[in-house]
Amino acid sequence: MKRFVLALLGLIMTVTSAQGSAIRIKDLVEFDGVRGNDLVGYGLVVGLNGTGDGLRNSPFTEEIMANILERLGVNVTGEQFRPKNVAAVFVTATLPPFSRAGSRIDVTVSAIGDAKSLLGGTLVMTPLNAADGEIYAVAQGTIIAGGVVAEGEAASVTQGVPTAGVIPAGANVEREIDFDFTSLSTMRLALRNADFTTAERIEQAINASYGRSVAQMVDAGTVVFDINATGEVSPAHAIGTIENLPVEPERKARVVVDQRSGTIVMGEDVRIDRVAVSQGNLTLRIEEEPMVVQPNPFAEGQTVVVPRTRAAIDEEPGPSLAEVPDGTSLSEVVAGLNALGVSPRDMIDILKSIKAAGALHAEFLVR
Repeated sequence: MKRFVLALLGLIMTVTSAQGSAIRIKDLVEFDGVRGNDLVGYGLVVGLNGTGDGLRNSPFTEEIMANILERLGVNVTGEQFRPKNVAAVFVTATLPPFSRAGSRIDVTVSAIGDAKSLLGGTLVMTPLNAADGEIYAVAQGTIIAGGVVAEGEAASVTQGVPTAGVIPAGANVEREIDFDFTSLSTMRLALRNADFTTAERIEQAINASYGRSVAQMVDAGTVVFDINATGEVSPAHAIGTIENLPVEPERKARVVVDQRSGTIVMGEDVRIDRVAVSQGNLTLRIEEEPMVVQPNPFAEGQTVVVPRTRAAIDEEPGPSLAEVPDGTSLSEVVAGLNALGVSPRDMIDILKSIKAAGALHAEFLVR
């Protein structure tokens, strides 16, 4: 059984998974050219219940609102208007691969001014541009925000992020990506986690499925697939044939720790050489006890406050020096430390010290 030990907010849980489980090729690689494209637009949300932008602090909101009204035939030049139910927003989306004109995609709406909430707002028709400056989609619809704001005269409370929301299927695709998939003769498979062993296994699985050499490993992150050599009707048929082939990926020995949340994640292949570990706690106490000194009766002088500081350092007795034998897995070490009541923060420091001593044989990532 493969064991992963996680320390999350002081709680360590052991998760087991079947060793040697095969993964589909489609879950291990990215197919060259089959990807989404990011879209972005600048628009206006209307219909807010007094939670929109303050136009004195967000003059761009007034400018875009005037432009929209001008396009609709309403002349507002020189007019002074200060509505509180509008907000300027950025609209972002991802155009999926092979999207066709007329299909719908989800969009995310985020306030860029000082609007307090987008709850109940409606996004006015907003063009979405790609990196080439062309318009590929147009977004419009009612925003679903994921937060709540409640306020009174002297206090307010906010839960979630009410200044951002989504519009499911809120954009209509107007332009298609110019990509001729049927003309491909070869395709590169880019591994999400580059590894020579995994790339070789993908090459062997594809060649075994066709009974001849149609795939070749180029490097740890790339396998070239010769579509013409497969004899398939089209590249789409060839990809459909190989993407579900099972391959057992090779995993690196890796330890990932997150100091902010106290999370520790590790794999079964992590090993530790013979090493001795000792950990103790230092407590620093500083107490301020100012003393007031007054002059004697009928004497000239002033009352003075004399600072008095008491400082002390106490070292709590920690566990004795513990020796870890050769070949011990890191999951066993962490389980032992957890049994002794060592906190995740101290555990992370211990793992850092073991790595610095050269006894931890794994990639050590700190986030």
